Parts: sequence; structure tokens; C-alpha cells
Amino acid sequence: MTAKSSFIQAIWSRKFTFLFVYFLIFLFSYLLLVAIDFIPEPISEDSEEVTFVEEVVSTTPGLQTEVIQAEVEIEEVAIVLPTEIYIERLDKTIDVLNPTSRTIADLDSALLDGVVRHPDSAHLAQDGNVFILGHSSYLPNVFNENFQAFNGIQNLEWGDTIEVRSDGEVFVYRVEKVFKARAQDVTVPIAGDDKLLTIATCNSFGSTDDRYIVEARQIDTKVL
Repeated sequence: MTAKSSFIQAIWSRKFTFLFVYFLIFLFSYLLLVAIDFIPEPISEDSEEVTFVEEVVSTTPGLQTEVIQAEVEIEEVAIVLPTEIYIERLDKTIDVLNPTSRTIADLDSALLDGVVRHPDSAHLAQDGNVFILGHSSYLPNVFNENFQAFNGIQNLEWGDTIEVRSDGEVFVYRVEKVFKARAQDVTVPIAGDDKLLTIATCNSFGSTDDRYIVEARQIDTKVL
């Protein structure tokens, strides 16, 4: 009989002792790993959900937006979208469109029916910047009045009010700053802890023309 066969025969004759010792070693090793927190624990349903939210991506060659990445808790916030914007100094009410597509063709198409809330910007019940763009034109005759939607916003002054209306509420903003800028120099931060509004003239989402920018801060809300 070979030495290998003798070794196997010796183990087999003490198989129950061998299995018992093996079980004790396995149990001891498992308890040791648990004690040093090496074994992963299952995810609890009550654990805090955290995600990385990229607030905006690049928009168009003619208008840049900051990409702000932050670790935030997921919150249940009802989405409140604008339906109209009323500019008191200009005595003008304009329909607001809320397209979900980010393509230049779709955004430009929406501008034919009013002004457009950029789909990457905040909604009205959310902290951040509501970013609305609209056409302006000083031609004596236009076949679509929406080409002159934001005519005159360059004449707004600090303290003027702008109302942005949803289906059930009015969000009142106070003008803080009005300026003209080259499109390629404009950066609109979308995220933040404040409730802000930025409106801008826009010949096309892909254009690099100069545009007028109005920055405002929310000061009140009213129920319709």
C-alpha cells in the first residue's frame, strides 16, 4: 500500500472527527471576519439615499452653462412648470413652453409659440435658477408676434417685478441686474440654494449674437 493510500484511509477512518474540526475552523473564521467588519452588510431600506446629480450639460455653441456636480439627498418635490410670464413694466404677458428635448431644432420650434424654459434649468418649486429664453426683433412687421416676445427687457431696472405663473401659483421675482453680453461669454449657473430667474433674448439656440440678460430673485409667491 502506498503512502498516499494510507493517508486517505487514515482520514476516512476518522471522517466524522475531520468534518467536525473543519466545521469549527470555518465557524471561527466566519465569526472573526464579522468581528472585523469584513463581511458586507445588506442594504437597508431605511438607509439614506444619496446620488450625484449633474445639474446641466452643455447647451449650445451660443450659450454656455456651468456644469455643477453636487452630492444631494433625493427629495420628493412636486414639479411646478411655468405657463406664463408677466412683465409689469412692459405690461406684457407671454406664454411659456416647457420642451423636454434639448436639440436646437426642437427648442427653436418651441420659440415660435412663446418663450422657452430651458429643460436643464430649475422648475418653480425648486431651489436653483429658472432659465427662460425668448425671441426679440425690432423689425416693423413680423408674421409671428412671438418674434418680439422679449422686446424691451433691456429697459427693465432694479426693483421691477416679473411674475411667473403656473397652473395654481404666481411666483414673483425682483429684477436685480440687466446687461448685454456676447452669447459666448454668458454663463448661467443652474444649481444653487436660492430661487432665481434669468431671462434672455435669443435669436436662435445655436446663434452667437449678442443678447440681453435679466437676472432676478424670487421675493413672493401667491395662490391663484
